[in-house]
Amino acid sequence: MTLHQKIFAIIAALSIFIAIIYLVKHGNLREEYAWLWLLTGFGIFLLAIWYKGLLMLTYLIGAVAPTTTLFIFAIFFLVLIALHFAVKISKLTNQVKNLAQKLSLLETQINKMGKINDK
Repeated sequence: MTLHQKIFAIIAALSIFIAIIYLVKHGNLREEYAWLWLLTGFGIFLLAIWYKGLLMLTYLIGAVAPTTTLFIFAIFFLVLIALHFAVKISKLTNQVKNLAQKLSLLETQINKMGKINDK
């Protein structure tokens, strides 16, 4: 890895850390997700500093080049994120459906009570 690549990777990792801290501080990112992104930034930082680790990882998975290893793990990471959000969306969809049904029942009861009081 050239010096320019190391500097770029370190700047990218530090930018991720700063962005995550900013987003959490201003309430745009919940703390439950922040650890995942901080871990991602730490992983990028670690691989930038310890290039031999990336080479070992490349050898272990049987990839040809270190960049291939990075792309494989990036795609795997994005698939896991998509799966996580699909699960969250499914839960939220069920919650919205249940709330809509409860609201409908409450509105029906209120309307019945209003009709009883009007008589």
